[in-house]
Amino acid sequence: MEHHNSINYIEMPVRDLDATKSFFTRAFGWQFEDYGPHYSCFINAGINGGFYQDALTFNVTKGCPLVVLFSEDLEKTQSGVELAGGEITKAIFSFPGGRRFHFADPNGNEYAVWGHEPE
Repeated sequence: MEHHNSINYIEMPVRDLDATKSFFTRAFGWQFEDYGPHYSCFINAGINGGFYQDALTFNVTKGCPLVVLFSEDLEKTQSGVELAGGEITKAIFSFPGGRRFHFADPNGNEYAVWGHEPE
């Protein structure tokens, strides 16, 4: 459901659209709907958005926003990211409010995953 003045959709560049879709399907169970050969919309990911094919990449050292996903089992999610071909760029660390890790997808784009501290 749309909410006035809320973030509704996010678009991100990727070098290899097929590898990106395969990675996010394997690591997170996302689904995709293609709109032509160079654009794919991800759905059931918490917010809808799309990947478009481009030579650009993003990470926080370039001053780009960080897309942060949530996990109920951080270690399991990290393992899934690695098995799907992602590269862990910052191992799990604690911060006020929880723990998180950062990873690069097959395009080199940076994301993070956070979770609560284990009980």
